[in-house]
Amino acid sequence: MLLWSLLVIFAPVDGKSDWLTLVAPSAVFEGDRIDLTCQRKNDWWKVKRVSYYKDGEELQFSSELSNFSIQRAVLSDSGTYHCAVAPVWPLFPFQKEKTSRSVRIEVQELFPRPVLTVSPFRAIEGNPVTLTCETKLSPQRSDAQLRFCFFRDGRALGSGWSSSPELRVPAMWSGDSGSYWCEAETVTPSVRKQSLQSQIHVRRVPVSNVSLEMRAPRGQVIEGRNLVLLCSVTEGTGNITFSWHREATGTSVGKKTQRSLSVELEVPAVQERDAGRYYCRADNGHGPIQSKVLSILVRIPASCPILSITAPRAQAVEGDVVELHCEAQRGSPPILYRFYHEDVPLGNSSAPSGGGASLNLSLTAEHSGNYSCEADNGLGAQRSEVVPLSLSGTSSYREEQVTDRALGLLGVPACVAAALLFYCRFHKTWEMFPVQILRRPPPPAHPQPSRTCSQIMSMWTLEMGMWLIPLSGASSYQKTQKTPEGQFWRTR
Repeated sequence: MLLWSLLVIFAPVDGKSDWLTLVAPSAVFEGDRIDLTCQRKNDWWKVKRVSYYKDGEELQFSSELSNFSIQRAVLSDSGTYHCAVAPVWPLFPFQKEKTSRSVRIEVQELFPRPVLTVSPFRAIEGNPVTLTCETKLSPQRSDAQLRFCFFRDGRALGSGWSSSPELRVPAMWSGDSGSYWCEAETVTPSVRKQSLQSQIHVRRVPVSNVSLEMRAPRGQVIEGRNLVLLCSVTEGTGNITFSWHREATGTSVGKKTQRSLSVELEVPAVQERDAGRYYCRADNGHGPIQSKVLSILVRIPASCPILSITAPRAQAVEGDVVELHCEAQRGSPPILYRFYHEDVPLGNSSAPSGGGASLNLSLTAEHSGNYSCEADNGLGAQRSEVVPLSLSGTSSYREEQVTDRALGLLGVPACVAAALLFYCRFHKTWEMFPVQILRRPPPPAHPQPSRTCSQIMSMWTLEMGMWLIPLSGASSYQKTQKTPEGQFWRTR
């Protein structure tokens, strides 16, 4: 009877009993730690083997009671868990293992898989693009912190991991085309998720509206100074090759390639030969586009002028009119010339078409001294070297000398004419009044040969007692006549 009672008490039962309990967390999120514990209701029986199962598959077993842990839960850890214990009953080796009741564990998503968005949707070369990694934390774990990272073809972009879900690219270029994705993860414990990959193709815009302009001080290209030629486009992306050409020859005078809508070409120390017509071209792989032609005029500063003074005679005197002529050998017109006497302005004259200019000056005694001139075409005035001018005497004195000499030359024929007239009058008087005024020798017995005019003049001049005496410079003469009383009187 006792044996039967023992058989009833220890009769086999099903595997599930309240003797074992599987202890598991009630709520689990991705990244959480899961600890499973198999507890026995009574500890008077010894354990031979403890096993943990998920969905009927053994996860772990041990020879003693121990916990089973999952360090970072993932969604795939969701399932039905239970534990089983095989007791050590030497008297009843046929006893089956004890199994706990099953526990359902659902691992909840901490945040969904991120989605990469691109704005604008069509990436245009040279334009900015914003990448956004979109996801949202579970309301029950809103206090968790996330960080983000963006990738292109396996390489991290920007500064790497950041708390911002956005990445702004200032300018996208054709070389930036490729496969993009983003990743989001919690700071701790780490749960990382990756978005799907997106192909981004950066579209290149052809160049258009090419223009050429010059940059120079005050808008003038001056010889010896620098000139800047600016070639620009209103549209065009990527690396643009700019080139500058001279229309007359078509040859290139400069070339640059860079990612910019405008490029400058500096021409140092411009020369007169650099004047002409220019154009530029721009090309970013869709074919070159040419600008309109730009005419460049190089203005030449006035050179140091040369002053010359022209007088009517070798030695200028008062009253003379002299010509001051100032001329710069080089210089773009119009040129304004200024004339100076001892640095005091005398006047100015303009040369609209270039060349020189003159100034006439009537000389006075104060006009002796140093003269200079200045040439100015708006690009810097240039002063000539000093030219001295000295005066000798006065013009009235010179005129008097000329007049006296002329009168001296005319005095001889005038006196001759007067002598002839006097002779004629006396000859008639002698015929009317046969009075012997002067003692004359008797006429010769024989006829005398004919006398020349000069002999007649000499004879009658002696008879009349008149002599011509030249005075200073033959400018005047004194006439001396002998009176009957033997005295002389003098006239001027």
